[in-house]
Amino acid sequence: MVTAGDFKNGLTFELDGQVMQVIEFQHVKPGKGAAFVRTKFKNVKTGAVVERSFSPTDKFENAMVDRREMQYLYNDGDLYYFMDMESYEQLPISKDKLDDNFKFVKEEMMCRIVSYKGDIFAVEPPIFVELEVTDTEPGFKGDTATGTTKPATLETGAIVKVPLFIEIGNKLRIDTRTGEYLERA
Repeated sequence: MVTAGDFKNGLTFELDGQVMQVIEFQHVKPGKGAAFVRTKFKNVKTGAVVERSFSPTDKFENAMVDRREMQYLYNDGDLYYFMDMESYEQLPISKDKLDDNFKFVKEEMMCRIVSYKGDIFAVEPPIFVELEVTDTEPGFKGDTATGTTKPATLETGAIVKVPLFIEIGNKLRIDTRTGEYLERA
């Protein structure tokens, strides 16, 4: 059990049958009246963010969220298969459990499978990936001072904005959280 007075950023707890993660918290002691904890927390399954105040003595059940490293193997229709590298057990995961940033993941990449009480609710790809450009328009010599970008298709099919000097065959470093080009690899 955890009390609202023990809240810390990143702590997960159970509220009304849902798993919540503390984003921000503030202990407030007004001049008159009882102290309270102003909290901003996120539903880890839906991503919804809520602000709410609690008494510091309110008790909640600890929610132990499990994160396992697994290798992405392949997809078959709406099922994506991952393998546990210790037991070699294959796990099919439905497409609706994958975020938009999964478009940067290619076969054999390691991902983090996030679950609560055996129920998988998210797949976290690596933060940075290196992918090859398979299609882009040719750049123009000398046009580097303007900071303009052009679309480039990566080997996974994802499209990102890149500087004009990037060519087909270049390996790029991509931030999967923002979907932005960082540098050539």
